[in-house]
Amino acid sequence: MTLWGHHLAAWMGHWELAVPPFVILFAMLVGLMLAGVAASLLALMRAKALLGTAEKLSRHSLDQCNTSIASMQQNLNGLAKQMHEVSQPVATTTVFTSKPGLNLTKRSQAIRMHRRGDSPEHIAKSLEIPLQEVDLLLKVHRIVIRTI
Repeated sequence: MTLWGHHLAAWMGHWELAVPPFVILFAMLVGLMLAGVAASLLALMRAKALLGTAEKLSRHSLDQCNTSIASMQQNLNGLAKQMHEVSQPVATTTVFTSKPGLNLTKRSQAIRMHRRGDSPEHIAKSLEIPLQEVDLLLKVHRIVIRTI
């Protein structure tokens, strides 16, 4: 008998053993191993449950982040549109139409033509300016010449 067997026999005391002590020892070892396997399985199931909870939480956080990003993107697009509108030059509603009138070149030509002896009607027609402007120019020119 082994040392463990003697201890087991002493522990059992006065009971009559029908099973050899090594079988009892083997049964105890198997029981311990089964208890270890059961504890391992419980630990695996708990880890799986924790992993599922963590996955749900991360999915929820990811959804919140995506929602926040979409909201920020809309705000950014709105701000970009406002910046673009502000940077555009303001269109004026006043429209200047170019009408025939006297610019410096036409004034000079009109005075030259008058000195050559052309009539105010001929000057207005050839320079494409109103006759009243030619008359006014010639009157102002006469006044300026007199004062010199």
